[in-house]
Amino acid sequence: MFKRVLIAEDVDIINSGLKATLDELNFSEIKHVSYCDEVLLHLKKGVLEHKPFDLLISDLSFIEDHIPQKIKSGEGLVKQVRGAFPNLKIIIFSIEDKPFRIQNLYKNLRVNAYVWKNRNAQIELKKAIHTIYKTDDFYITQDLKSAIHPKKAIEITEYDVNIIKHLSNGILQDDLPKLFIEKGIKPSGKSSIEKRLKFLKEHFNANNPTHLVAIAKDLGLI
Repeated sequence: MFKRVLIAEDVDIINSGLKATLDELNFSEIKHVSYCDEVLLHLKKGVLEHKPFDLLISDLSFIEDHIPQKIKSGEGLVKQVRGAFPNLKIIIFSIEDKPFRIQNLYKNLRVNAYVWKNRNAQIELKKAIHTIYKTDDFYITQDLKSAIHPKKAIEITEYDVNIIKHLSNGILQDDLPKLFIEKGIKPSGKSSIEKRLKFLKEHFNANNPTHLVAIAKDLGLI
C-alpha cells in the first residue's frame, strides 16, 4: 500500500471526514496542505530527503485569501505536478461533475482517479486508492463514468489551444486568420476559426472569447 500521502484541500480534513477514511488504510504518513503552491514544495522536499510521497489527493477548488498563490486551481496544480513528477499517482477528490473538466483531467493531465464528493465518497475513495495501487487502470466514481464515455468525450487539439492561446495574448478574433497564415497554422480561414471557436464556447459554456480564455486557464489548457 502507499506509504506517504499528501492531501491538497483547503478545508479542515478532520471535519470533512477525509482523514478518518485515510487513517483506516494505515498509511505511514498523511500530510495535509491548504495551498497549491505548498504541494510542489513538499513533493520536492520529500525527494531531497529520500522520503518521496507515493500519492497526491487533491481538490479542484481553492478559495483565495490573503496569502497570494502562483497556482490557483486543482488543474493548474496537476499540470505542474505532472511536469515535475510524471509517475506520481494522483487522485482528484471534488464536488465538480462537469464532463469537460473530468475529460481534461483524465485525457490531458493524466490523473489516476477521479472521486466525486457525494454521499458515497468515502467508500469510492477507498476503492480508488486500492485500484490505482494495484493497477494502472483509471478509476472514476460510478455515477460519473458517462463523463469519459467516447461518445461524450471531446478532444482538445493543438489547433484549439492555438486559438485560445492567441486570444489570451490579446489577438483579436478577426486578426487570427492572418496570424495563422503567417505561422502556418491550418486551417487558417476565417470561417474555420469561427466555427471551432463557436464550438469551444458552447462546449465550455463560455459567454464570449474572454470568458473562454478564463475557463481554459482554470483548466490548465493554456
